[in-house]
Amino acid sequence: MKVPSILAAACVAISIASAAPSAAHGIGETVTRHFEQSIPNIPGKSLVALVVNYEPGGRSPSHIHAKSAFIFGYVLSGAIESQVNDGPRRVYRAGESFYEPPGSKHPVSRNASRSEPASLLAVFVVDSGEKELTTAVQQKHPQGEKHE
Repeated sequence: MKVPSILAAACVAISIASAAPSAAHGIGETVTRHFEQSIPNIPGKSLVALVVNYEPGGRSPSHIHAKSAFIFGYVLSGAIESQVNDGPRRVYRAGESFYEPPGSKHPVSRNASRSEPASLLAVFVVDSGEKELTTAVQQKHPQGEKHE
C-alpha cells in the first residue's frame, strides 16, 4: 500500500469516525483518537489517526514517540511550531505537512499563535498493539517560547 492510499484511508476514516475527545495532555491541548485499524497487507502494523487541537498559546509537553511509529503530521488549521529531534524549529501553516521517523523526540509542538486556535492531524503507522504512542520527557534546559 502506498503512502497516498494510507493517507486517503485515514482522511476518510476521520470523516466518519465518532470518537470522543481524550483528556488534555499539555496546556491548552486536546488529543482525540479518531481511527485505529490494522493494515491487512503489512502484517503487525496498524494505522492510528489522532487530531490534536490547540487553544491559543496551547502546547504539548516534550515527548518521545514509540520506537515503531512513523508519523505523518498535517496542519488542519492555524499554525503549529514543531521541532523533531535536534532539527530546526519550524512553523507549519494549514495545508502543510511533515513527518517524524520512528522513535523521534519531539521537544517542541505547539500553537504558534496566542490569539487563534490550531489543529493537527497526526497519522501513525505503528506496531499493532502499541499502547503508548507518546511518552512525556523532562527537558533539561527550557528554551524560550516564540509566538506570533
